[in-house]
Amino acid sequence: MKESKAIILLVEDEENLHEALKLNLEMEGYEVVSAFTGNEALAKIGNEYFDLIIMDIMLPEVDGISITESVRINNNEVPILMLSAKNSGADRVLGLKKGADDYLTKPFNLEELLLRVDKLIDKNKKIQVKESVGDVYEFGNNRIDFKAQDAITWNGQQVELSKKEAMLLKLLIENKGDVVTREKILQVVWGYNVYPTTRTIDNFILSFRKYFEEDSRNPRYFHSVRGVGYKYTD
Repeated sequence: MKESKAIILLVEDEENLHEALKLNLEMEGYEVVSAFTGNEALAKIGNEYFDLIIMDIMLPEVDGISITESVRINNNEVPILMLSAKNSGADRVLGLKKGADDYLTKPFNLEELLLRVDKLIDKNKKIQVKESVGDVYEFGNNRIDFKAQDAITWNGQQVELSKKEAMLLKLLIENKGDVVTREKILQVVWGYNVYPTTRTIDNFILSFRKYFEEDSRNPRYFHSVRGVGYKYTD
């Protein structure tokens, strides 16, 4: 069993294969979300956070290549393992060119698929793990104590932070300079993979600007990136 459950989106319209893959992935300790059509997959990708997508190329409504292209256009870096019944070099190259991370031709060896899934998820986690900022972090005239859950603001005021405020601050600061998506924030800080609204996060960002920015209307540290997520810069 895996130490922490990775969430996999399985996009496959062939029911018998879908059920067999789902069962085997769950036995490995993964949480599996199912989609049977291209549009169903796109809707789930737009509303949920996944550690990996396993996707057939041939799907009803929208094909796997188009879905992969759409995912990458939206700056979603989720690893994608593509499945295809066609043993065509051109298909493989096109899939990888559009943004797939790996490719398996049907029929495939189940053990090989599970090994590739494990490697893709591990690689993705290593990429996402940034250097830890430790218990105390200072920027400008601000000082945050994550352990004590309090902060000294730029004008010397002491503020208490909620647990979620401290977690969100740490996530943004550890990803300094990079946009952190709304999905990632709600997965890490709130601990669920379906996000209902971005207003909650927006309110946290407004609070951070009030605490830590000398001019909250022209923020230096905490930025909203329209339609994508949020970013901390020093």
